[in-house]
Amino acid sequence: MNYYGDPINKLIEELSKLPGVGGKSAQRLAFYIIAMPEERAKALAEAVVAAKRGIRYCTTCCNFTDTDPCIICANTRRDSSTIMVVEDPRDLAAYERTGEYRGLYHVLHGAISPMNGVGPNELKVKELLARIRAAAPAEVILATNPNVEGEATAMYIGKILKPLDIKVTRIAHGVPVGGDLEFVDQVTLSRALLWRREI
Repeated sequence: MNYYGDPINKLIEELSKLPGVGGKSAQRLAFYIIAMPEERAKALAEAVVAAKRGIRYCTTCCNFTDTDPCIICANTRRDSSTIMVVEDPRDLAAYERTGEYRGLYHVLHGAISPMNGVGPNELKVKELLARIRAAAPAEVILATNPNVEGEATAMYIGKILKPLDIKVTRIAHGVPVGGDLEFVDQVTLSRALLWRREI
């Protein structure tokens, strides 16, 4: 039943297509947007369109950027001997927030997932291989997510990089800092035990 009129229903429908936004959240967002002053609603719409038109892939690392190369690849103070491979631009941002990693990145834009029809050809793997052959970094860090798809992606990339005689490492997985052992899943506990280190 059409309670609100076609424009609001269309807005709710489009918002509900966003990841993590269900019907009720979409409705709440739609009403919030409708209640905004027109200038703010217009600024929001213009920001969405500008981002869609102005953002592209960095030709070096495949991160989202409005400049090419992106600001990370263009930074000559970064350690170009290390490339960290991540699934998503959000993963890159998470590592940057730590302030600990000073190397370069490569963004795959996903992970291998046969169930979802995502194979290596749907990811930025060819670009990674070409980049590694051209730049010959000392180390490639595989920082894909510690789930089935992330592990499969790391194993695949590790296998194709092996003939290139480059050091390939995988990020460690284990118990989160500040976590209680009783609430940590069995796989995480097993990996934490397996990858323990001497102190």
